Amino acid sequence: MEKIYKKLVRDNIPEIIRESGKECIIETMEDKEYERELNNKLLEEVEEYIESESVEEIADILEVIYAILEFKNIPVKEVEEIRLRKRKERGGFERKIKLIKVMDL
Repeated sequence: MEKIYKKLVRDNIPEIIRESGKECIIETMEDKEYERELNNKLLEEVEEYIESESVEEIADILEVIYAILEFKNIPVKEVEEIRLRKRKERGGFERKIKLIKVMDL
């Protein structure tokens, strides 16, 4: 039986597949395709989280985000500083505020 995926997978997946007694065909992507597939993987993981609300899926989302940051040479510390600045300026989401409408006075 053969199943076709054509998607980004974690680095150890080919080895895990082989250890299970199966074979797989892989290729290493060029940067442009890799960036596109990281974005696709992020969407996939977010959709899986929305379906399951699983902490495992949140961990997968973070793993993809870290891979994107590494690919773009953006330090995690820089992102955290931006997050904290925006939180200080605009707040977080603890108060569960839903904006309904804005009107001119």
